Amino acid sequence: MLSVDLNCDMGEGFGNYSIGNDRDIINYVSSVNIACGFHAGDPVIMDKTVKLALEKGVAIGAHPAFPDLLGFGRRNMIVSSDEAKAYVIYQVGALKAFVEANGGELNHVKPHGALYNMAASDYKLARAIAEAIYDIDSSLSLIGLANSKLIEAAAEVGIKGLNEVFADRAHSCDGTLVSRSIAGSVIHDVNQCYNRVLGMVKEGKIKSMYGKDIVVKADTICIHGDNEMALEFAKNINIKLKEEGISIKSINKGRRV
Repeated sequence: MLSVDLNCDMGEGFGNYSIGNDRDIINYVSSVNIACGFHAGDPVIMDKTVKLALEKGVAIGAHPAFPDLLGFGRRNMIVSSDEAKAYVIYQVGALKAFVEANGGELNHVKPHGALYNMAASDYKLARAIAEAIYDIDSSLSLIGLANSKLIEAAAEVGIKGLNEVFADRAHSCDGTLVSRSIAGSVIHDVNQCYNRVLGMVKEGKIKSMYGKDIVVKADTICIHGDNEMALEFAKNINIKLKEEGISIKSINKGRRV
């Protein structure tokens, strides 16, 4: 039977401000990526989101970003490899502590926003992220854009790389995500979203925003928690994939083989 992991970014509020509908969306996904304070989240929100994930039995990942709270981590930054590595260790270490303090186990790491997008095509940055994860716990998986430098770096360092595709974002012809500044880069239509996902999972390909078919391996599919359609997307994808005989389940941690 075919299976796929369905993940969502969560815990992305800050203080009295909340973003997303974590408590409802979590019922339809198998993995969550929890903000670690640099682009969103704070200690109280991190702890509450970890508790919610453990209650629901989903796999927990850390969602580190550039230190860009005002820009929600979506602005490019020029940093050295040492800085990038330190940023990841700092954030993943904090989230890992909350998970373990609540009796759980961290499963994976998925970079956020500009850190993710830049590392997808910048091997030096991707390598710094992968090395940070390896140094923390080599059994943690690294979620990265399918066929990207993040997946390449994970393999080189010796950790498991999980190819990620997106239910609600348009892809360029080279497989990278289309900039959010371009109209149509963020998908809001439920049927379009599901049809894209089905093609990724069953056919191993996705059509770019410009009509080109891109071959992908879909280990995990992301739904952005801050998309206003996130709950509808998660519910629709979960139900319809199961109707197709495709199960929704997380990918357990484990050293790359």
